[in-house]
Amino acid sequence: MTTMIKECLLRSQQPRCCASSLSFAAAKGSRKRASRNTNVFKGTIGIRRRMGTTRAKSAPTTDDDDDDDDDDDDSQKKRRGVVEPSSVTLVLLAGGVGKRMGANMPKQYLPLLDVPIAVYSLRKFATMEEVGEIVVVCNEDYDEVFTKEKIEKPISIARPGAERQDSVFNGISKARKEAKLLAIHDSARPLTDLDDARRCFEDGAKHGAAVLAVKCKATIKQANEDGSIDKTLDRNLLWEMQTPQVIEPNLLKEGFQFVKENGLEVTDDVSVVEHLGKRVQITEGSYYNIKVTTPEDMFIAERLLNEEPKLRCV
Repeated sequence: MTTMIKECLLRSQQPRCCASSLSFAAAKGSRKRASRNTNVFKGTIGIRRRMGTTRAKSAPTTDDDDDDDDDDDDSQKKRRGVVEPSSVTLVLLAGGVGKRMGANMPKQYLPLLDVPIAVYSLRKFATMEEVGEIVVVCNEDYDEVFTKEKIEKPISIARPGAERQDSVFNGISKARKEAKLLAIHDSARPLTDLDDARRCFEDGAKHGAAVLAVKCKATIKQANEDGSIDKTLDRNLLWEMQTPQVIEPNLLKEGFQFVKENGLEVTDDVSVVEHLGKRVQITEGSYYNIKVTTPEDMFIAERLLNEEPKLRCV
């Protein structure tokens, strides 16, 4: 049975696509839901080799020279996608209700092999040297789920808002001013591979915004309002978004300001950068990085954790 599950997940090396991830219709209401076509790029790994400049020994140095050197060094690090230790603030979203699971508590707190689903992400990302702090967005009833964990990274708590974008904004408002990158992650994704997350951090450092994603396998139809098919979309251009989604703080705040001023609703975080017309880099991820939203997903996640110890990290 477990072999069949893994084969299904890996077949064609393409992901499942769901209506929530690939919505093509504009939502009605006070907020306008906008979508745009974006260029697709495959994620790349930044070069870690330090590249410096040489200075003639006889040339005197000044404070201005030192400042210029610092600027050059920062620019080189950005071009190479260098992510320094403790420079990333992880915003862990754990305030959802999870109605599709049909449980008596939000899905992210259900036990997965005796560990709450959300705790997998907390423990995993706490082991990354790039992560300097973790901001958990959750309802106060579940604060202790996170604060009782003995991890070596500082934890702060933020409260969820009415919509996802409100929760994200509340979370990033708690981030340290020193953070160079903000990584937004769904706590219902317990199977994230940290190597994939690290590559996404590097792409975010290099390009300003990056997101883990996988190629779409299913045939996707765009529908008319009456339920009839309008057209078939080119599957080769479609990607299913995952998390983490990694964005420079100033860029994300600028994007939130834009969507607020224009009354836009977004369902993922890099969308606010898209609305600014800025580049978002795709970092190709793994099919294992599923979002646990249904009982079937729980079944698959349990089997994968039993067979892939690397995904557990707890």
